[in-house]
Amino acid sequence: MSETSTKPYRILAQKYRPTSFNEVIGQEILVKTVCNAIESNRLPNAWILTGIRGIGKTSIARIIARSLNCIGLDGKGTATPTPCRSCDNCIAISEDRHVDVIEMDAASRTGVADIREIIESVKYLPTSARYKVYIIDEVHMLSTAAFNALLKTLEEPPSHVKFVFATTEIRKLPVTVLSRCQRFDLRRVSIQTLMDHLSEIAAKETFNISPEALQIIATSADGSIRDGLSLLDQAMSNDSEEVTDKKIKNMLGLADKNENLTLFKSLMEGKTPAALEKIKNQYELGLEPSVIVQELLEITHWVTRLKITPEIVEDLNISEQDKQLGEILSKKLSIPILTRVWQILLKGLNDIRISNNSLHATEMLIIRLSYASDLPPPSDLIKKLRKEEDSNFSQSSNIDNSKKIDDTIVKDIENSEISNLNKIEKNKFISPSSKAFDLNEKADNSIPKTFLELIDLSRKKKEPRLNHWLIHDVHLVHFEIGHLEIRLRKNSNENFVGVLNKLLNEWTKIRWMITISNEDGSPTLAQQNDAKNETIYASASQEPLVKTILDTFPNSKISNIENKSFKSQTSGENK
Repeated sequence: MSETSTKPYRILAQKYRPTSFNEVIGQEILVKTVCNAIESNRLPNAWILTGIRGIGKTSIARIIARSLNCIGLDGKGTATPTPCRSCDNCIAISEDRHVDVIEMDAASRTGVADIREIIESVKYLPTSARYKVYIIDEVHMLSTAAFNALLKTLEEPPSHVKFVFATTEIRKLPVTVLSRCQRFDLRRVSIQTLMDHLSEIAAKETFNISPEALQIIATSADGSIRDGLSLLDQAMSNDSEEVTDKKIKNMLGLADKNENLTLFKSLMEGKTPAALEKIKNQYELGLEPSVIVQELLEITHWVTRLKITPEIVEDLNISEQDKQLGEILSKKLSIPILTRVWQILLKGLNDIRISNNSLHATEMLIIRLSYASDLPPPSDLIKKLRKEEDSNFSQSSNIDNSKKIDDTIVKDIENSEISNLNKIEKNKFISPSSKAFDLNEKADNSIPKTFLELIDLSRKKKEPRLNHWLIHDVHLVHFEIGHLEIRLRKNSNENFVGVLNKLLNEWTKIRWMITISNEDGSPTLAQQNDAKNETIYASASQEPLVKTILDTFPNSKISNIENKSFKSQTSGENK
């Protein structure tokens, strides 16, 4: 047995972990900033690295620790952005055994007691390194008390201490901690960059893999380097010969892009049997129905993007056949149709996930989608509704014909599956000869013939603000239908005339002209009512009984007068 075969296998994610800033991919801004800070000796007290899983946060933290403590082969080197990786400090840090570089997992050590250990140890100088570096991973898991205990040390640590924090949940960190750190947001690695990186590693491992397969792995990794390396590791274990895109799809349980494009095309053409057959074939191959629907959602998004920005077709790593089919679909399908397809697929995906039989739910979704593709866009339906409504008004004498038109319109609405059209009220399409139609028309076109009727109309239309202004602020000078001349009380609302004009035009369907006059006009309705009440109160105060009461109680006054009538239990007459 050879020595190589007895060695324990190191997974690719560990074997090809970056050990210097030159090996970090996809984080150019971070690399440039940190390297400049080290070269110019402008080192912050703490760095905080945030980003998705497997993006290189812990690896970069270790590179920072190595750069700060590298002493070179001669032992006289200074902090450098390009550590030698050969000195005692570099080797010890890379092997996770350096006494002055302390890594702590905050997910398992969350309490204030763990932070108290750090606070006590920072007082002492490093044993052999230039800096004591504390790397705290998943720092957002620390308790509130632990964060508070760390604040003072984090703000004013000894000159030989540096902190490097890593987290995937930056929003869970207190602002007091963030303000004391230099923050770096690590970006997702692009598909092309990850493909190039995986291709280099495959070449080093003498592993044959097609560019199409690499593209699938890079896409599935979703910007995570570790996920991409794990998938590449799995592919190498799956087949020692050349790995193709079909083998990767079978390994990951993914649907074929071309097959799904053909399925999407069948759905848009309304070919239901062909679409159901394709779904059945993919299901028998072991594909989950939810995965197929997710692929259809991605195709819908891709075709929509192609329609808006056709030039992106050149940026995609797909076959020429798929590009041509995508361009054809983007030219034939409109934005309203694509939007409707997206909504139906998105709702159907949730139904599939909660269904006891995912295949049946998927087949029902496919049937619904293929039939919905035959329906006109919502804009065309709205135009048709308006056209039929106008025709319905013009043919009021033919009740049977109007009923037939109404049934057709309602049927179109019910079959459209467009939620906003379902909200249209059916009484807008009622026959003009019906009682409900007459009532609505009479109510909407009531025109006030006097100023008092105008005030009453504002009350019926439930406009209390306008009703109050008309009663208390308006001195009427002249009123006729379509023309109102008034004088406003001082300090009246400046928006009154505009609001009144707009509402009158809407309520009466005729144009009103409202002018402001300098003439006195009649008193406001409130003033008229007050004057009327004063006359009544004066007359009532002369009644002998009332007068006696007022004389007996000098400070008393009449506040209200009510006319009460009752029926005699004997005669039944009002008294």
